[in-house]
Parts: sequence; C-alpha cells; structure tokens
Amino acid sequence: MSLSGSPRKFLQPDSVRYFNRFRRSTAANFSHGNTIALLRTGGDFFGEMFAAIQQAQQTIYLEFYIVRADRTGSHLAALLKKAAARGVEVCLLYDYIGCFDTPASFFRDLLKNGVHCTPFNPPPFRNGITWFDKRDHRKIALIDNRVAFTGGLNIGDEYAGGQKTLYWRDLGIRIEGSAVQELRCLFCENWQTEATYQPLCSYTTATGTASGDDHVAIVSGGPHHNRSRIRAAFRMAIVGATASIRIETPYFVPGPRFIRGLLRAVQRGVKVQLILPAKSDVPLVRLVNRSSYAILIKGGIEVYELGGTVLHGKVMLIDGRWSVIGSANLDQRSFHRNFEVNVIVSSTDFGRQVDEMFTDDLAHSRRISLEEHERRGFAVRFLEWLAAPISWFL
Repeated sequence: MSLSGSPRKFLQPDSVRYFNRFRRSTAANFSHGNTIALLRTGGDFFGEMFAAIQQAQQTIYLEFYIVRADRTGSHLAALLKKAAARGVEVCLLYDYIGCFDTPASFFRDLLKNGVHCTPFNPPPFRNGITWFDKRDHRKIALIDNRVAFTGGLNIGDEYAGGQKTLYWRDLGIRIEGSAVQELRCLFCENWQTEATYQPLCSYTTATGTASGDDHVAIVSGGPHHNRSRIRAAFRMAIVGATASIRIETPYFVPGPRFIRGLLRAVQRGVKVQLILPAKSDVPLVRLVNRSSYAILIKGGIEVYELGGTVLHGKVMLIDGRWSVIGSANLDQRSFHRNFEVNVIVSSTDFGRQVDEMFTDDLAHSRRISLEEHERRGFAVRFLEWLAAPISWFL
C-alpha cells in the first residue's frame, strides 16, 4: 500500500514512504514468507488449535482473556494436561478480570498436572480503579514456535458454537512463518511480567521460518504506550483505501476523529460498509453503537446489523486485499487501556476469502435506513444520550 492509497504497493519498493510512516506510527513488525489460513467459525478455530495442541512436542504457550470451565474449556484443559504429561512445556496466561467467573479450582487442577498457569494483573487493591481498568484482551496460541492462532475468540462454548443458543459469531486465523516469532515475543513479555516460572522463551530449535507468500504486520497495543498503535493502524488503513472498506465489529465507539476518517473515505469515492450486532452481549454498548448511526448514514456509509447471533468477530478489509484481524474492538478500551494484538495481512488470495466471509455475513444482516433510525422512540434517544458520556469506559 502506498501513501497515495494503492494496496498493490504494500511492502514494495515504491511504497517506502508509506511503509516508513506506517511503521513509525504503529511500531508494527513486518515479515514475509508466511502462510495465513482464515478460520471463519469457532468450530474451525478450535478444531485446528486443538489438533495442533495434540501434536505439540516442545512448547504450548496460550494467552487468552477468558477461559471458561465449560465443555470447551474442560476439553482444552484435558489436552494441556496430556501434553504436560508427555513432557511438553505448557504455559497458560489468563486475564484475572476476564476469568473472574471461572472457578479457581479449574486453574489449580491445571497446576497440579504440570501446566504452568498464571493470572494477568491480579488485584493489588492499593492501586484502586487503575488495577481494574488494565486487562489483557489478547487471544494467542503458540505451538512449538511453529504455528500460531489468534483472533477474537476466547475459550468458551459460546465461541466454539457448541450450543446454538449460546453461539457467537467470531473468527480467527492460523499463522505459519516468521510472524509466529513476533507473537511469541508478545506472549513472553506479558508472561515474564506476571509469572514467577520462566518459560523457554529463548527456545529456537523449531523456529517459525518462511513458509508461504503472505506479507504480515503484527500491531500490538497496551496502556504502557504513549499513543494508541492499534488506533493508528486502523486509521492509516482507512486513509490508504481507494475502493472499499468493509468493517465487522461488535463494539463501535471509535471517537469522532475515526468517524471523520470514514466519512472522508466516502467523499473520495470509497465504498464503506459496516456490520454491527443486532444483539449485543453488552446492551449498553449497543446503545452507544447506535448513537453514531445518523452521522454515518448521512455521510454515505452503509450500516448493517447482523441478526440471528451475537456478533463478536473483528475484521477490517481494505480494497479487497489488506485484511486486519485480531482482538481489538473499535472502541476506546481497545485503543488505550487493553493489551491487544492485530494481524494485518497483505494478500489477494486471503483478502478474497475475507471478502467472501463478509459477503456471507452481509446476506444475514439488515441494512439500517436513516428513516428507520430516526423513528426510534424518545426513550431510546434518551438512553443513548445517557450512555454517551461513559463510552470511554466501555
């Protein structure tokens, strides 16, 4: 992608100016020679990840915001205990707040069976609200430093699609190649901050080497950064668009500057489509989402709501080629206060897969018209007004 916006120039010699600007703004780590597979459903994601865990020979490193003690979580625990029993080094980093409802006995059992697991940011109550507001929202699985999985899925039945009443629409990716190294470094940084046991982060026998044709950039974010690298990457991707922007996200509270970027894209002839949830796991967020519908629709952005499930997937597709998939939502929490990771893939073939997935979700979504939106009642408008000031904390 060049500074003028041509996606075909991404990582090519005539895009040095854009490349350098993107790298300075986001501190992204670029690599080539990767193979990226799109895992369109929770079933796909967990099927491949569990199979890789079963085949692990040296190391399994997991970092997840939520790990539930349900059927999916119990199956993962059984696989991890078997891996530890055969001599595999297994490390699980989970967020303390995200796993607040998970029984402590679940993690104690893992520890007793050789799995090194530790919570991220357990409560130092002397820090007050600053402790509660710091969360590790990443979803990363690393197997033998050879293959990685990431995306928006936590460990739980609702993500795996095991029960239709609980099914959430989510997605992930499988990575082989040199980009695995960057994800391993991110895991090790957080693990070494939180845990007393130190894993074999320097283990290099089975390295992630070049194995394909996909160009990848890893963008990480956290509250320790002076500015939001996650937001900068999203905004620069939008600035580079020349034909189309397709976004699917559960939480859309990006702030006025981000919205202006989308509106400017429409003004220069870019088609912008946005899929948001018709049903949210956080009803308050849905109110805040809808508060921006009027300005989006009036500005020429197509706004859709996905029905029949709870939308939790996070994906952006620029010009059918530049794909952004990861853990970050388009909200202030992901931009500034969570630890997040996004993977940017420059690939025509992979972009085509993402485009087809988006089109399928679009077929199950309903387009919101300005007339329909403005017919919402006074009570809804009043609730939106009340919710707006707390959007920063969602």
